[in-house]
Amino acid sequence: MEVLRDKSKKGADMLTPPAEGPILLHCCCAPCSTAILEWMAGQGFKPCIFFSNSNIVPLAEYQKRREELVRYAKHYGFEVIDDAYDHAAWLDSVRVGCAPDSPASLPERSKRCLSCFRFRLERAAEFGATHGYTVLTTTLASSRWKDLAQVDEAGLAACEEANARSEMSPELTPPRNIVRWWGRNWRKGGLQDRRGSLIREWQMYNQLYCGCEFSMQSGAASLKTDGKINSFQSCTTENSSE
Repeated sequence: MEVLRDKSKKGADMLTPPAEGPILLHCCCAPCSTAILEWMAGQGFKPCIFFSNSNIVPLAEYQKRREELVRYAKHYGFEVIDDAYDHAAWLDSVRVGCAPDSPASLPERSKRCLSCFRFRLERAAEFGATHGYTVLTTTLASSRWKDLAQVDEAGLAACEEANARSEMSPELTPPRNIVRWWGRNWRKGGLQDRRGSLIREWQMYNQLYCGCEFSMQSGAASLKTDGKINSFQSCTTENSSE
């Protein structure tokens, strides 16, 4: 199954959507979404936000991040759809993706993170294919501390799998649709600096770890060593550059 992408560029950096139609935006948290939502609104796009983040623990932290995203999205009139929270399923998927290694033994930007991205974006792509969305993108590509190649790989694979299921089930009513992956570097074009400004302007809750228990443990280790959370553990560092 071919997924449309800009093959003239290295990595994920398509400046415009790869297809016409409704956009499904997977959002990991409010801080990473700030400048992207503002930019989309300014460009006349009205994405539907898909909050699929079963990696986040504890549940109270998940709810706090969701509430902050809903608060910000409401400013633009963007709908937020909640995926079912299933941390056990996420953990099982990550363990399979990390085998034969243990997820806890692997660092950030390892195959553990790729497995995490795959789980979340596969669910987003499947939702898009069954609810009329033709484009999928994610705020994961806004974080300086994430590997853009991993995000792009996960998004492409998620759309390919969803589209393959659509081709195998053309008789379904309502019919499934094809979802194109919009691989974009959401740090560029001034969006990284703008994100920091919006976080301050909105006095936004700014988490200190990515979300899962493994990133939380890494943050705790940094706290013991340095007396503060290492900025690598935060996906919302305000003074980072592109």
